Amino acid sequence: MYKLIACDLDETLLTTDKEVSETNREAIQKVEEAGIKFVIATGRGIEDVKSTLSAIDQDGRAGEYVISFNGGAVTENKENEFLFTNPLTYEFANELYQRGQKYDVSIHVYTKEDLYIYNYTDAERAHLEPEIKVIEIFEKDLEFLADEEIIKIIFMNEDHDYLEKIESDLSGILGDCDVSYSSNRYLEFNRKGANKGAALEYLAAHLGIAMSETLVIGDNFNDHSMFKVAGLSVGVENMREELREEVDYITEATNDEHAVAEVIDRFILSSAKIESQ
Repeated sequence: MYKLIACDLDETLLTTDKEVSETNREAIQKVEEAGIKFVIATGRGIEDVKSTLSAIDQDGRAGEYVISFNGGAVTENKENEFLFTNPLTYEFANELYQRGQKYDVSIHVYTKEDLYIYNYTDAERAHLEPEIKVIEIFEKDLEFLADEEIIKIIFMNEDHDYLEKIESDLSGILGDCDVSYSSNRYLEFNRKGANKGAALEYLAAHLGIAMSETLVIGDNFNDHSMFKVAGLSVGVENMREELREEVDYITEATNDEHAVAEVIDRFILSSAKIESQ
């Protein structure tokens, strides 16, 4: 029996309109009533998932958790208490930020509390607002954040091939960095070892849950680390084609067709019915 479900947010739990469907919400409520943890595992910062936590009735609740910043942090929802963070070094973050200005990208800089964006384009503004709070910046370096923990940096461009070229260009400085892609528009940089899979292992150990008792749901490259360590890995039907062979099961439904509810019904609720017979 699975005791912990870790679920990606964008293009997985959320619809294209950035909502949690009523079908998914009801399914999540059923697994939680059964004592199974349902944990959001997202590339977003903790402040950017408040509306989703409210939609699934987890906002501010003790004993409920979020894996955020691609695994750069794990928090308990009550008072957003950080259980651990794995930030970038300031020196690396600043070098990456300055190098990023040479490319045609929006640069996201995540601290524990805030999201700062340099070169905040109209396309990115339309993609994020009004759901996500952004502080637009124009500084050429990150000295103003020298005393903050910088958890993650993102480069945004809607051309995936262009982002792969940037990664190749920067390969000489990325040895101590975990690199991933998400939402078909983001190239993401975390500290080495800071990924969703490692954060899931940390949270499962914190809760006394074996990894064989974890189930993960995702769609993109930043979910791959979870796919590798979970007891059961599930991709939604709209997942990246390159990852389809990396998961144990692919849903028939897309994120717009209640894919998470399909997973819960197939692997949690139906199994519980069989066991009770």
